[in-house]
Amino acid sequence: MRWQGGRRSTNIEDRRGMGVGRPLAVGGGAAGVVIALLVMLLGGDPSDVVIPQGPSGGVGGSGRAVDPAQDELKEFVSVVLADTEDIWPQLLQSQGVQYSNPKLVLFSDAVQSACGVEESAVGPFYCPLDQRVYLDLTFFNELDRRFGAPGDFARAYVVAHEVGHHVQNLLGISDRVHSMRGRVGEADSNALSVMLELQADCFAGIWAHHAQEQRQILEQGDVEEGLAAASAVGDDTLQKRARGRVVPESFTHGSAAQRTSWFRRGLEQGTLQACDTFNASDSRGKRR
Repeated sequence: MRWQGGRRSTNIEDRRGMGVGRPLAVGGGAAGVVIALLVMLLGGDPSDVVIPQGPSGGVGGSGRAVDPAQDELKEFVSVVLADTEDIWPQLLQSQGVQYSNPKLVLFSDAVQSACGVEESAVGPFYCPLDQRVYLDLTFFNELDRRFGAPGDFARAYVVAHEVGHHVQNLLGISDRVHSMRGRVGEADSNALSVMLELQADCFAGIWAHHAQEQRQILEQGDVEEGLAAASAVGDDTLQKRARGRVVPESFTHGSAAQRTSWFRRGLEQGTLQACDTFNASDSRGKRR
């Protein structure tokens, strides 16, 4: 991916090594590992997630030292974030919506957000209450080594997906889905969550479509890297790894096939209209 010459965003808040000031809940063991794997997805409402801790009981104090090897990754995510800042205002203007730039908070171990204290194990997340994307850069190591999705474009997909949740927030989609989920049973609530996540995947594809059109960022193999990342965080992929079996009714983010399909759709078509997961037959197996 061609990114080195790109503009750097000024909307980066670096909290790495700072700690969070209060401990997280105690729990853990094998169940904690399973839960951590299942929630290491891209997006979702972090206030709904409870992450058990190990015997140490939490984090706090000064946190860990910042790894200087992450300097280039910080530059990279800054460029990707700047790219989304250049693309989304134009797209939302046609919807009568003014785009506001989200902050991207870099942290290590755990972080305090307006949605609560979260551990790195939840993966990257977006908090609509403070309009911030939260990212521990070590997640990219997990994406590469544990999930087999290396490469710059795979990492860019992660950032673009979380910014996609910000777009949903600005469009009022997140609030509508949250309200609907409160009025239905668990199965339908999970299905709504899947549609929201798949739309964020599609929005990530929209970013890539316009970034390529305007700046020719893609190199050979980049699309495959992005699709591999989307597949790696599919609910079925994670459940097989954690449980050895798949429980489709418990999906909250979508299968690997769904996630890659919607990311590709956004990448190929580049329009908001292409990302209507709520009225598409392949978001939950039947048309709503």
